[in-house]
Amino acid sequence: MDLLTSENMQDKDRVCPVEEEKKWSNGQCVLSLSSCSAFNPTFDLSVSRTVLEDEGFQIPVTDMEVPLRTALDVPSVRRYMVFNSAYFHFLMAPVLYVVLWCGVFSTLHLYIPVSDYWVLCLYVSLVSILLTTAIIFILNRSNKEISMNLDVRLIQVNERLVKHKLLVGVSDWVQNCTGKIQLVFVYWDISRCLRTLTEELEERSFVVNETQKKLKKKMSNLTLVAEVTASDPEAGISDAEQPDLEEHRPLLEREVTAGSSSSGQQAGAKVPVSYSLVPDASLPVQTQAFQLLMTYSAAYVKLLASKRLSHWLLASKRLSDTSHYGLRSSRGHCSFAPLCLCQYIKKKILQ
Repeated sequence: MDLLTSENMQDKDRVCPVEEEKKWSNGQCVLSLSSCSAFNPTFDLSVSRTVLEDEGFQIPVTDMEVPLRTALDVPSVRRYMVFNSAYFHFLMAPVLYVVLWCGVFSTLHLYIPVSDYWVLCLYVSLVSILLTTAIIFILNRSNKEISMNLDVRLIQVNERLVKHKLLVGVSDWVQNCTGKIQLVFVYWDISRCLRTLTEELEERSFVVNETQKKLKKKMSNLTLVAEVTASDPEAGISDAEQPDLEEHRPLLEREVTAGSSSSGQQAGAKVPVSYSLVPDASLPVQTQAFQLLMTYSAAYVKLLASKRLSHWLLASKRLSDTSHYGLRSSRGHCSFAPLCLCQYIKKKILQ
């Protein structure tokens, strides 16, 4: 996978020709491609290419189909999309309730003697409902966060599509008792978000250490662990080597920490390596801002497409009256959501 360089930063200015007749706005959905099956989520990318070309987006195969297949057309990723989908949680809720009811009833029946079984059944039902609701709530809450198994894999795709003023994400929801897993393409001109986030980081330049501590704390879970082949037992890991296809290295430049290996390790052996998604403080501020935008782009599109961005905003514990006013007054970057991408990042990891 490519690394972020100055050429990548310049590539975003070389965009594909878009029809002048149709004016797109940031956050506007260009295409929602439903999966072929809720239990085998695959996407017909030939259909997406046809629709995007009709809308005026001329995207090379190497910028869309190839990275999308690399990111999503993997059995482990498809299984994750199924078991982590809202439809699976919808089907799991009644099964979970029955299992909990039976477990709680059998336990209480053994240790708490009662004369009226309907009282015991009522008590067990209430406990089972509360436990089921709590478990489903926790699972749904986790879906609002960035997913290492899905959103992070789409970073490499968005770093290519952003040159064509598009961002992609995977969203899912339940409608009419039917699960919908969709690959969503939204229009996004990243220039204004990049400028705003760059200015925000420049304002924090006098407290770089504090900002880095905050980023490492908020992004501590965003670490990829992969296995690479050691070419030389003395030389360690080469930056040019790539992880296995199951754990592709993101397009962003990472701080690489090699796992411990014995001095007598043979060449060609697999060595665990961790890749942090926290931007390096030594990089230019604009590059750091671009990395943050791409890291959270797929998660933002997921929340935007599934109409959960407003819920995430209301659920944020650090939201104040002042920030409410600021978010409304600077909503110009996106007219389809209460939060712009740069605002989402500032609220999530910089506040």
